[in-house]
Amino acid sequence: MERRNFIKYNALAAAGMLSAPVWSSAFATAAFESKRPPVGKRNFISKAVEDTILEVKKTIANPELAWMFENCFPNTLDTTVDFSTENGKPDTFVITGDIHAMWLRDSTAQVWPYLSLVKEDERLNQLFLGVLNRQAKCILIDPYANAFNKEAAGSEWETDDTDMKPELHERKWEIDSLCYPIRLLYHYWKSTGNEDCFSEDWHIVFRSILSTFIKQQRKEKKGDYHFTRVTHKPTDTLCCGGYGNPVNPVGLIVSSFRPSDDATIFPFLIPSNYFAVTSLTQMAEIASVIYGDEELAAGAQKLAGEVTEAIEKFALAERPDFGKVIAFEVDGFGNRLFMDDANIPSLLALPYLGALDVSDPVYQNTRRLVLSDANPWFFRGKAGEGIGGPHVGADMIWPMSIVMQAMTSTSDDEIVRCVRILLKTHAGTGFMHETFHKDNPENFTRSWFAWANTLFGELILKLYHTKPDLLKEI
Repeated sequence: MERRNFIKYNALAAAGMLSAPVWSSAFATAAFESKRPPVGKRNFISKAVEDTILEVKKTIANPELAWMFENCFPNTLDTTVDFSTENGKPDTFVITGDIHAMWLRDSTAQVWPYLSLVKEDERLNQLFLGVLNRQAKCILIDPYANAFNKEAAGSEWETDDTDMKPELHERKWEIDSLCYPIRLLYHYWKSTGNEDCFSEDWHIVFRSILSTFIKQQRKEKKGDYHFTRVTHKPTDTLCCGGYGNPVNPVGLIVSSFRPSDDATIFPFLIPSNYFAVTSLTQMAEIASVIYGDEELAAGAQKLAGEVTEAIEKFALAERPDFGKVIAFEVDGFGNRLFMDDANIPSLLALPYLGALDVSDPVYQNTRRLVLSDANPWFFRGKAGEGIGGPHVGADMIWPMSIVMQAMTSTSDDEIVRCVRILLKTHAGTGFMHETFHKDNPENFTRSWFAWANTLFGELILKLYHTKPDLLKEI
């Protein structure tokens, strides 16, 4: 099964999520009945989340939008979390939806929208501690892996030519796989003031992450990671003996794969390098304040500075009609790839990840480029417009790119336009999908994709707190 399965709109959805027929002319007048699993079949129930759903729905004028929020916002808790205890400590395994494995990236993104509610709900707090405990455990198994099994059960990808272990679902090296757990750990600490998350395992994990990043600068040799797969899909494997295309070691960090799980073309993936700088800075603060490890803190800060300097030197370039912009990938030899992919980290999402200020002029120039025809993966059609990516292919727009456009916008008109596109393109299901065809939203992939669902919920929750009048206008 591919990382992003192609699941047509009329496929049977897991967890009882889709029981109604697809979009029809009668849909507009039909009652908006909840598409959530029955209460007794929900994986996890949080009173704070349930109260939030009720409160936010009161402010949404459009009944279809309110219905979509109610379906999407709790989708991670309803269908993907497996909460238990292990050796007396909370343990939370989070699947992506239709793929029964835990991605470090997705698991962080899926629970992220609930972070502001943790202080109101101790059960939810325990669930977060369980996610952090599980993520630390996963990274200690293998810092290069992107996705893990709940147990040492093996994988359909166990024949990949890389250092596979039975605990791994997949072993694609992606910088963001190590950044996302740091993001969750840091912001959990800052949001709650709770230091229970800082186990000795995390101290060891930090050292492993720093070491891995330094190795993947490839200053002296290619490093200890390689990957090849027997596949008909060229983006699912690495060339050049499993090491990817050559790089000039200029201080940037190699990411063999993108957050889409597609192979990079030029291995210095710039959105992920920006994300690494943010994560290293957060790691340095934790290392110093919590663990009193000044050597680790200094090492993280040194690497963050080195990557920042290299980004400014090798990733920025002038583009006609746009001015100075940020390249998506570079190789350190002077070659640059100008595009953006819908998966996060992306160039569009840099302010969302805390990597750049939304008012930064270079970011704004870049934003204009990636949301235009100058980006080969930006599509416009009868159904809407947005960024896609090679993972699914041409003409397929990712709803998460539309959500991220709204999340990083300073224009009310643009935000409203984005939400209206999302309203038009869920194909009557009440859920977000991986992608939809630019001309036909009923042609979509992945009917159960929890990251996209909770990201949409996060957008509506953000508007509730910052621009409630827009929820009355849409």
